[in-house]
Amino acid sequence: MQSHATTSSLVSRSLHTEYFSTGWMAFEFLVGFSSGLQAGSILLIAFGLDSFLEIISGSTLIWRLRKEANGAPRSEIEQAERKSSLIVGSVLLLLSVYVIGVSLYNLLNHQAADTSIPGISIAIASVILMPILTLKKRSLGKALHSDALVEDGMCNITCAYMAATVLVGALLTALFNWWWADSVAALILVYFIASEGWESFQEGRKG
Repeated sequence: MQSHATTSSLVSRSLHTEYFSTGWMAFEFLVGFSSGLQAGSILLIAFGLDSFLEIISGSTLIWRLRKEANGAPRSEIEQAERKSSLIVGSVLLLLSVYVIGVSLYNLLNHQAADTSIPGISIAIASVILMPILTLKKRSLGKALHSDALVEDGMCNITCAYMAATVLVGALLTALFNWWWADSVAALILVYFIASEGWESFQEGRKG
């Protein structure tokens, strides 16, 4: 069994990690979403919207961690975890439907995306930063026996996959002028979004 001091230290470190992660996601959402709208890129818009969902996920997890920091009963903490998973999972599945719909529309109408320097820059930063956050959250989540914190870390690695897909799509469009690259890459992205959403949704329905 962990001592109260050890648990308090782990909760405190987890909260600081979540504060930083949620703050970064807010910045990522603003840059990704606005860049996507300007460039007409469904990839960047989806990337920005996923970041917004991770703000919700991070905020709910902060709420759950603060409950533990304030000595809430274990049953109340577990209920908060399930609620967080259910909300995030549902919205991710809806985002998958949105990305599929817009991508197919763009393919049918030969809509091409413009290159976005701010969007590419934020994607590069995410490819570097997200795996670091994932490892930290997984380590803290296992130490705290918090599945929600481990799941939140997996959201970050999905974000890294999404950022890499954004870079590939932007590169193909810029180098070869492949008008369909953005939409096809966005459809590949749906696999990661839907997988993450379904897993979170199933976790939220347990208990």
